[in-house]
Amino acid sequence: MLSRTAADLYWLSRYFERAENTARMLDVAWNLSLIPFAVDAREEITAPLVITGSLDSYLATHDDVRVDEVMHFFTLDDGNPGSIFHCLRTARESAHAVRGKITAEMWESVNSTWLELREIRELGLEGYGASEFFDWVKNRSHLFRGATYGTSIRNDAFRFLRLGTFIERADSTARILDVKHQIDSAAGDGAVDFYRWHALLRSVGAYEAYREIYSEPINAERVSELLILRPEVPRSLRSCMQMLCELLPAIEGHAGQQSKRLAAVQFARLQYGDLDHIVATGLHEYLTDFLRRVNELADTIREEYLEVV
Repeated sequence: MLSRTAADLYWLSRYFERAENTARMLDVAWNLSLIPFAVDAREEITAPLVITGSLDSYLATHDDVRVDEVMHFFTLDDGNPGSIFHCLRTARESAHAVRGKITAEMWESVNSTWLELREIRELGLEGYGASEFFDWVKNRSHLFRGATYGTSIRNDAFRFLRLGTFIERADSTARILDVKHQIDSAAGDGAVDFYRWHALLRSVGAYEAYREIYSEPINAERVSELLILRPEVPRSLRSCMQMLCELLPAIEGHAGQQSKRLAAVQFARLQYGDLDHIVATGLHEYLTDFLRRVNELADTIREEYLEVV
């Protein structure tokens, strides 16, 4: 497969996954900011800027951190490369570039998402409804992923699409968990902490999984274990790395030896890791190291597979 084609497929799925993860993150921040006296609304609405590393770029064009401005910045602001609008537009451009490599149902899903998004942008987030918009983004991502999984031939095109999904998902889960942990540690209020960890589980679609696996009340250690080490949870770090370890060796050819090695090493650290080690290391330090490793893996995948020689 040509590097250019592989790159377009990889980024198509990464941008769709990023749009969904952003919607999940904003939905939680939005709902928490509306709870009177339960949490610090400013702290909650600043969290997405910290998670995505875009606080400085936001403050470069905005005087203050306000709920309505942060929401616009992450949803419909074309000037923000991390906004949902920008992600879905770029995903559509990537899909158009590889139209011959994806199925008709996949293309229809991507194209109709873009057309609907332009109509939503004319209404504005306030006119459409914030919660309704976040649900719409998640549903469009599910539709694209379902069309991909249900209609694609299991070839290298499919594998690069899946690679993009799991690299993006691992990065997002680690960032959300890290920032929420830091906010929680600084707060020290049991009731507020419960709200935050409950919201985090909702943001990654893992609330029901927690209730299924654990009988004890929601707490920081069990949420961390669930989202880092549990293989049953689709958005856990272990689950994402396991999928990457299955996908990379299945790509045809002899390229990507370093990518395969990095993925295997990180998966082994998660597969044979335990909560005691994470606690002893420090959750923030552990997640910082994971993010460094997963971004090194993403850079190596780009160099070995996606750069045009």
